[in-house]
Amino acid sequence: MAEETATQAAPRNNRKVREGVVHSNKMDKTAIVEVTRRSRHPQYSKTVQSRARYYVHDEDNTLNVGDRVRITETRPLSKNKRWRLLEILERAR
Repeated sequence: MAEETATQAAPRNNRKVREGVVHSNKMDKTAIVEVTRRSRHPQYSKTVQSRARYYVHDEDNTLNVGDRVRITETRPLSKNKRWRLLEILERAR
């Protein structure tokens, strides 16, 4: 019984997944993805937009500015890079 549990891999934690638009791809193997989030203000009931910019690992330099992408959290790859490309949802026109 103890041998069976030792051979099984530990389950991964659920990783955060975000969708956004590529804002910059001027760095090598890195792109900046801008994620816009909408929420309702608790007191004034107005829809408020906030944005976050994530440094994303792009191994093959396939991303272009304007692409819609899905990214996921990963281990720290550099000082600022903690996200990697999961898939390209829509190419820029």
